[in-house]
Amino acid sequence: MRWEDRVKVEAFDRVVLAVPDLAQALQHYAALFTVRALPVDDATAWLALGNTVLELRQRPLDSAAIEGVVLRTADAGVAAAPWDNPLGLSLALCDGSASARFRAAGQASCAQMRVDHLVLRTAQAETSITLFRDRLGMRLALDQNVPAWGGRMLFFRAGKMTLEVIVSPEQGGDVSEFWGIAYHCDDIDALCARLDARGVARSPVREGRKPGTRVASLKSHDLGIPTLLIAPA
Repeated sequence: MRWEDRVKVEAFDRVVLAVPDLAQALQHYAALFTVRALPVDDATAWLALGNTVLELRQRPLDSAAIEGVVLRTADAGVAAAPWDNPLGLSLALCDGSASARFRAAGQASCAQMRVDHLVLRTAQAETSITLFRDRLGMRLALDQNVPAWGGRMLFFRAGKMTLEVIVSPEQGGDVSEFWGIAYHCDDIDALCARLDARGVARSPVREGRKPGTRVASLKSHDLGIPTLLIAPA
């Protein structure tokens, strides 16, 4: 599909995490989610969460990164098809049938946790709105300016997941990148107790920026990707 085409995205089908050492990444995330991601080939493994699938891909990198997202839409086919865009992000479209079959198998699932939001950094606010709202059909749930949090912030919603776009001139006009991820749980105290027992380092639990939430930041087992845990207060 072309950039000019309009589609209606239903959900974030998969979040793609590029890692330099897949075996180590599987071990670290097993401590976080209590479930080991299932290899689907020699360089890729999948782990189903409550609202999306984490896809870990081994890449020749020095450190892990959020490589991109695969979006579900009825306008696409079974295989993830790359979707070129002016932000230069790794975006792909699929019909969601492959991840649905993976979920149905139930072999690598942590349904009690989900991705609350992804963080994207860019200097291009209007292009982001054109891309995610106008071309991909996501709902622009909030557009606000919060200098203390980095500047203008855009929140796009699709399915049960949010894309948080931080707009900052310091990012550089030609560079847009997925930067961080937040995982939602129902009971952050119970989760942190389990993580402590497994040797997962974290920050103390604190009040979240979003009213009515409590959060903690991972200090280990995060693959080197800024990672937040979030739960209702």
